[in-house]
Formats: sequence, structure tokens, C-alpha cells
Amino acid sequence: MTTAVLPTQAEMMRAADEAVGAAREPAADMADLAEAIRALFKVEARRDARVHLGGSLFDVVVTSSGLEAQSAAVVMDEVQGGCGPVIEDPENGWLYWLVPPGSSERWTWHGHAVCLGAPHTIRLPSLNRRVPPGPYWFRPPASDRLVPVEPLRDTLARFRPMPTPHNPLAARGITT
Repeated sequence: MTTAVLPTQAEMMRAADEAVGAAREPAADMADLAEAIRALFKVEARRDARVHLGGSLFDVVVTSSGLEAQSAAVVMDEVQGGCGPVIEDPENGWLYWLVPPGSSERWTWHGHAVCLGAPHTIRLPSLNRRVPPGPYWFRPPASDRLVPVEPLRDTLARFRPMPTPHNPLAARGITT
């Protein structure tokens, strides 16, 4: 009578790993997703966080933060039933309108705004920051709503926020 030798737990795991093959490797975009989730947890935990633009989160449209841009936000409030998220950066005098991911790839030149996506980053203020100092939520995020690009383009063309961000961004080496 022969006795069967059962494989050890380590041998079974190695065989399972070999059987699974490439499927066991993490997806290429999982590191990006994990980074985004960590950043969003920081923001929710009342801490600032730097996130990469593009990917599956959002791109940003940069405008001045003057009266014309603030008037554009009021119009976007009407268009959307409450404007999507907008960050004010008082140090630079800019508004960052969070728009759907991929918007920067379709963006055509605009005289009063620049759209940025990958490989750029943005610092998201903590969710409770609603006033300066530093960047704060001019229009805080509401659920999964972002600012729609086409109505924003039209509204910015109508109000013409000045000064435009083109030259200051280019001076920092930020190009689209």
C-alpha cells in the first residue's frame, strides 16, 4: 500500500500563484488609485493633500479670481443648481475649477483660462477650509459633481476674467 504525500501549504500557494500568473500582478493604474484615495482621505480628515491631475479624478481650469470670475461662479451656480467645486488661491489670485478628467486633452485655447491635466498636480485644501490663509474652497465639493467644461468655457468668454493666467503659468514652466 502506497501512502500519498500531500503538498505543504507553501507548495499549494506557489502552485496557485503559478496557475494565476499575470492576473496576480496588480493592475498598472492601482498605484494611482491608491494614491488618489490616500489624498482624498487626507482632505476629508481636514488636512491638505497634493493630487495628480488627469487620470480618473479631475482636471482643472485656471482663471483669475477677480470679480468677473466670481460672477462666472454665480452663473455656474444657476447652470448646475450649485456650482461644482472651485478652489480659490488668494496668493496667486486664481480660481481652480475642478472639471471632468480628460478635459485638458480636448481643451482648445481660451483667452481667459487655461486647462491643466496630467502631469500636473494641485493642492486640495482640507474640506473645512472655507477662508484664507492659503487656498480654500470657494465652492466646496458636493457629492461627485464637477464643473461642466462647455458651460464654463461659454461663461468665462462672457465675463472675461482678468488678468489671464497664461503668462504667469508659462513663467513657472507650466504649459498645456
